[in-house]
Amino acid sequence: MTLMEMSVVYQSTAAGIHARILSLQKQAQQETDPESVRMLRRRMADLLPILQEARQLCRLTAHYYD
Repeated sequence: MTLMEMSVVYQSTAAGIHARILSLQKQAQQETDPESVRMLRRRMADLLPILQEARQLCRLTAHYYD
């Protein structure tokens, strides 16, 4: 697998994680139980570093030889 191909995989992964975070945000907005909201926000917080890393790796692998 080339670095450019890996970049596409990281981009796809980042898109999936971002979609999941948006889904969790929507759930949190609709939730009435404070404990459930707290748990959903915790899940979002756990996913943010993974999203940032996937985006960073996407950029790095896409432009590695530039």
